[in-house]
Amino acid sequence: MSKALELAERALQAAQGDEVEAVVQTERSGIARFARSEVHQPTLIENEVVQLRIVRDGAVGTAAGNRIDEEGLRGVAARAGEAAANAPPDPDFPGLAAPAEYPKVEGFDEETAALGADDQARLAAVAISAAGDFELYGLYTSGVSEVAIASSTGVRASQAMTDVSVLALAAVDGASGYAERAGWAAGSVDPVAAAEESIAKAERTRGAQELQPRTYRAVLEPYALGELLQLFAYETFSGLSLLEERSYAAGRLGEQVFDEKVSINDDPLDPHGLPKAFDFEGTPKRRVALVENGVLRGAVWDRASAARAGGQESTGHAPPAALRRWGPLPFAVSMAGGDAASTDELVKVVADGIYVTRLHYLSSVHPREGVITGMTRDGTFRIRDGKIAEPLVNLRFTISVPEMLSDIPALARESALVNQSAFYDERYPYGALVPALATASFAVTGTGAAPGI
Repeated sequence: MSKALELAERALQAAQGDEVEAVVQTERSGIARFARSEVHQPTLIENEVVQLRIVRDGAVGTAAGNRIDEEGLRGVAARAGEAAANAPPDPDFPGLAAPAEYPKVEGFDEETAALGADDQARLAAVAISAAGDFELYGLYTSGVSEVAIASSTGVRASQAMTDVSVLALAAVDGASGYAERAGWAAGSVDPVAAAEESIAKAERTRGAQELQPRTYRAVLEPYALGELLQLFAYETFSGLSLLEERSYAAGRLGEQVFDEKVSINDDPLDPHGLPKAFDFEGTPKRRVALVENGVLRGAVWDRASAARAGGQESTGHAPPAALRRWGPLPFAVSMAGGDAASTDELVKVVADGIYVTRLHYLSSVHPREGVITGMTRDGTFRIRDGKIAEPLVNLRFTISVPEMLSDIPALARESALVNQSAFYDERYPYGALVPALATASFAVTGTGAAPGI
């Protein structure tokens, strides 16, 4: 039995109720940040968090803590019990999950689990060694985390996961370029490759020019598409947002709304992503087809939203407790690739338009219509005559994601894993597995600052 599952068992024994569930998250991780090509601000975390959910007379109470001695566990149980005693019965609560068979997944690497602070600093320095005349900013992070669940209904589940990410931003006055790498095995994540890609991009951004606002054809690198698609997916493919008609998919399931080249899944079992075997209710995860050849097909569900919908069952997408109010969330979004062998081929297809490396300051304007606003950053270029031409300043945009995906001239063949974890809360690695794409519609609404620091 793993230490996390043993702790969940102990927490379960400390609580009393009609039904009781203990969820444990453990983490041992580190982040080696770097700025101006020097490693600084090392962050080391070793922590265990216990959450108890107690059901009494139809009312549900939860509490969490990170004291794992017997007194600490009794304190969490007391707070969860008090919360249940002061809550009204929840008529929509479907009860705790029953025991189940869990899929076998990859996602754990011994070498990555063994990395310590010195290793993380060393690998950050390896990235910095490729900086040349540019100053390099970013981070190298790795960690091993585990989720374990024990409940009075008989659920017993645990999974240990490793993850590693390197982010590289090469920048000087008037020039900047971005790249990243992510995975669950350190051997597959090359810090030098990330640094070199960011530097090559930065070298092309000097002398950035402004651009007239209008709708352009565009190439989006995986970094840009991953961020955009993840935000769109949170609001579109959650079963709760579908029920509450906040989702773009509400009333449109079964309709062809995107280009037939577009197929989107939530696939937590894919070894090319960051695989998961079960969710935070102990329900087995499954692959969910969200869009097939442009047709909206489905959404992800947890137990509460599935029971409320009627005729649905959980797809294993209950999020961590801190996000439970948002309902089920897609944490393993992937888009199928196409036929283009490289982004150069996508640029040729676009012929006249813009090239976007990454996005930031993303915000949802109108979830029901899939409208998102933000800015491009660290590698935006004009495309002319099928080639990347002059660099551009950062561009403001407001787009309808469905409109952007309605006309896709081409998709890259290969996909990249784009990290979506912020590393602020308990470590739960996830990312979007996406290709680069060419779109016929990307609405530029204004200009911002030039690239650089």
